[in-house]
Amino acid sequence: MKISHDAFERAKKIKLIIFDVDGVLTDSKINMGVNGELFKSFNCRDGFGITTAQKLGFKTAIITGRKSLCTELRARELKINSVKQGQMNKRNAYKELKEEFGVTDEQVAYVADDIIDLPVFVQVGFRAAVGDAAEEVKELAHFVAEKFGGNGAVREVLEFVFKAQDKWAEVLRQYSSAEDVGGDYNLMQ
Repeated sequence: MKISHDAFERAKKIKLIIFDVDGVLTDSKINMGVNGELFKSFNCRDGFGITTAQKLGFKTAIITGRKSLCTELRARELKINSVKQGQMNKRNAYKELKEEFGVTDEQVAYVADDIIDLPVFVQVGFRAAVGDAAEEVKELAHFVAEKFGGNGAVREVLEFVFKAQDKWAEVLRQYSSAEDVGGDYNLMQ
């Protein structure tokens, strides 16, 4: 794990969290069936982290180079606020997201894994990389997760942001008693 000297202060300012998909929300594998259908594996703990972020008032978005029905379905299930697929040049999508949510660069976190993410990665206020990200991405990151993409790295990044903004205790309190657990739990994964 890598945490820059200013990572905590940067994380305090975050309002919008953007995720890449392949290699961040998934383990970067794309499985193809004999009829050409694609399969991707998403991590439930990452999903819980994303829905928790939204409940805490953060906005969430995806910018991904590929177009995938799997991504669309997972984003809809998690109620991700905005999804930009098929974005090989991610700068335009990033500009649209900043306008859509009325945020500045310093209020944006981006979770990345590969060099295609760099044009946006270098602009945001809080740069997070998954543990198995390309070295060039890890070098520029303020926070590098121990966990790999698709294996809980997103959750690790989100917990860091929650703690920086003094929201982690609120999350724990919500799930600390049996009467609080349940209800919409299934919607959160």
